[in-house]
Amino acid sequence: MSIQDLSQQFKELKNKIAETMKLLKIDDKKTELKVLDMEMSEQGFWDNQDEAREVSQRASDLREEIERWSKIKKETEELLGLAESGDEELSEQLKKELKDKEKEFEKLEFFVLFSGKYDKNNAIMSIHAGAGGVDAQDWSEMLLRMYLRFCEKKNWKVDIVDESKGQEAGIKSITLHIKGQNVFGFLKSENGVHRLVRISPFDAEAMRHTSFSLVDILPELGDTQEIEIKDDDLRVETFKASGHGGQGVNTTDSAVRIVHIPTDIKVVCRNERSQLQNKETAMKILRAKLLEYEEEKKDKEKKELRGEVQKAEWGSQIRSYVLHPYKMVKDHRTNFETQETEKVLDGEVDEFIEEYLKSLKK
Repeated sequence: MSIQDLSQQFKELKNKIAETMKLLKIDDKKTELKVLDMEMSEQGFWDNQDEAREVSQRASDLREEIERWSKIKKETEELLGLAESGDEELSEQLKKELKDKEKEFEKLEFFVLFSGKYDKNNAIMSIHAGAGGVDAQDWSEMLLRMYLRFCEKKNWKVDIVDESKGQEAGIKSITLHIKGQNVFGFLKSENGVHRLVRISPFDAEAMRHTSFSLVDILPELGDTQEIEIKDDDLRVETFKASGHGGQGVNTTDSAVRIVHIPTDIKVVCRNERSQLQNKETAMKILRAKLLEYEEEKKDKEKKELRGEVQKAEWGSQIRSYVLHPYKMVKDHRTNFETQETEKVLDGEVDEFIEEYLKSLKK
């Protein structure tokens, strides 16, 4: 490849970077970061620690994103300058640099896929055991571990809001509040029924069993977003919590159940020691559930938020995890599959998510 050809390809890459930065509204994010930095420098910023942590995390995420794009933009422009010098002796080195920069750009370009209305929001994830008895409850706990590993690799914060354990093993259901950058954008691909095929560890005859679990993903909404809730429409109940939170939780009426009377939607939160904190979290989940209710009623954006409502049983799965008689994980929406089942169950679901997001753009 001649130095002139390299120069042209660097120009094309430079233009792609500029176009993608525009799509991602990097300039607007720079302005938002300045506002957040000013807010964080004000006296009393840390008086409300929960709110301050969220603002601080948002600023950190923005700063990281801006720095990544600024870096690749600057380095590509510098390499273009070298290519335009016409020095053929640099062609081999520049060819390698071009390949590296194109790979780097491809990874960054992935974030263009997060263009949905709620993609940048935090998320509420619920996992419910379906058909399959104890095996399904154990499968639900395996899915929980998979997603906790995935969240850990993304440096996301996960709080258990409510949990119902199985009598023999696993969990009947669990609700998680997940906070981080583009959480809903990533996790919306996981919404649906997940099917497991394996030799059951709970069967004395070591027979092959099929189990199902339903994963439900909703975007967290801010206090002023979309949904207005009237105090008169709510019934708030308190009771003693059990499970997460320590001994102090169990001795006080810290757990909160909120019932939205017009829709009969119920939300329980028992994770925090403080009744006030539990109520705040429960209200966030209630807003998300009411948004889902309204969207389903109007039949708009339904597929983007959670897809078709399905039962956790045979024939409705979005993804199958087969551990016997062969090993394979297959997504039935995109047909993407892998035989590396251990890695997937250890939280490496990035490729499935990426393929699903790409399919939405087709």
